[in-house]
Amino acid sequence: MSEYLSNLREAIRELHGCESTHAGTSRVVEYFGEQKVWEGDVETFSLSGHPKAEEAFAWAFDNGEEPQYVAVLKLPPVKDPSDAVRASIASGAFY
Repeated sequence: MSEYLSNLREAIRELHGCESTHAGTSRVVEYFGEQKVWEGDVETFSLSGHPKAEEAFAWAFDNGEEPQYVAVLKLPPVKDPSDAVRASIASGAFY
């Protein structure tokens, strides 16, 4: 497993208190009107030990100093990687 995926698994463990297994990668491009606000790969992880969620979506972004890791649970209203990115943007996690 790559160091990147290991770091995402660690972020899931720290943020959500459960173990995870990499399940796949999705390319996500998000626009606000005509302007692209985010583009990147979102990793999907199967979870074990979480009381409500069976999956999480995770990725990293560069804040200018060191990578920042984001891990969003697949719980309503989040149902796919695009929803996870939109939820993260709305929460201000990118800024």
